Amino acid sequence: MNRRHLLANGGAIGLAALAGCLGAVGLAEHEATPTGVTSATRAETGYEQTEVDEIAIEEDVEVAFYSETVVARNYLVEHEKAIDMGPLGEQRGAVFTVLTTPKVDVAGREFNPVREMSARELVELVESNYDDLENVEHERDDSVEILDQETTESRFSARAAFGGAPVDVAVHVSEAVETAEDWVVTIGVYPQNVATREEDNVRSLMGNVIESVDEDQTVDGGNDDGSAGNGGSGDEDGNDSGRSDDDGNGDDGSDDDDHENGGADDGILDV
Repeated sequence: MNRRHLLANGGAIGLAALAGCLGAVGLAEHEATPTGVTSATRAETGYEQTEVDEIAIEEDVEVAFYSETVVARNYLVEHEKAIDMGPLGEQRGAVFTVLTTPKVDVAGREFNPVREMSARELVELVESNYDDLENVEHERDDSVEILDQETTESRFSARAAFGGAPVDVAVHVSEAVETAEDWVVTIGVYPQNVATREEDNVRSLMGNVIESVDEDQTVDGGNDDGSAGNGGSGDEDGNDSGRSDDDGNGDDGSDDDDHENGGADDGILDV
């Protein structure tokens, strides 16, 4: 199962509880705004923006003689980094994702359940959406500031599949913070063998989330075997800078088309 399903089911939870009132007040469709990370932080940490992905969730609601299709449009902004995977060589094995999901507010009541989910509940949702994420265990909770709001960031250990091989990984999940219209959650995953470096990088990425994303800076491509390509991260004006990672090899983005169409594994961690 691919990363596009990350938390997708969570956006649908609770929509049926609206019982048609969204359509009655003209709120049958809600769309989030994709949220990213500053280009300076991406350059410093070696992560590249590789995907801006819309996840539309539709829920049919029926009450008596009234029916309405409620639509919530969420966004995942994905970032990847090529790292040393030991026996597997250098692969795109570190992933940082920003989920933006719309507020659904009717008469002062918020119906999007992501708002109330703890980091533990969020990682359980991640686990339930990914067959290859197993043995998830909570390690600790910390505080992190995202979009000038203090929230809980939790670290978990887990086992994931990478190109068919099991890999011990660390999973970082932050509880939701808000913008004017949306809720924002961040998720970082990387192999345990690079935790000394990547834990700090994930926290830096969390702390430098911004309420916008430049899709022109999205790096496309990478080899189907998951090895690093030659993509470079864009600067603030959308120009490629040819960024290389800590080992001097160029980072690249993932090609999710194979995943989406049920094709061959591209080597990305299935978490």
